[in-house]
Amino acid sequence: LPPYEMLPTGANTDEMPRNTTVLVEEERPPPRDHLVWSLCTTLYGNIFCLGLLAFFFSVKVGDSKILGDHSGALSYGSTAKCLNITALVLNITIVVIVTIVVA
Repeated sequence: LPPYEMLPTGANTDEMPRNTTVLVEEERPPPRDHLVWSLCTTLYGNIFCLGLLAFFFSVKVGDSKILGDHSGALSYGSTAKCLNITALVLNITIVVIVTIVVA
């Protein structure tokens, strides 16, 4: 069957109602992977291997983007961000404690 209806004979298209439905998908921003931040955390402050884990999740964001898994990429990106923040806070805390002890 054709995906349209045939007009009856003698029907004028000017007299027909004009119904048009337009679906607009809102464009979602791409998920952030925090890859550079994870790389810096891995190289310069890899306390408890949190930087390596953050780097792993950052790479997974890129893989999920390629596969079209937007929700998975968002999840991996937020995990990488949380791991990077945790590693940063722990590194700053350790530097402050060592500075106080040495001084």
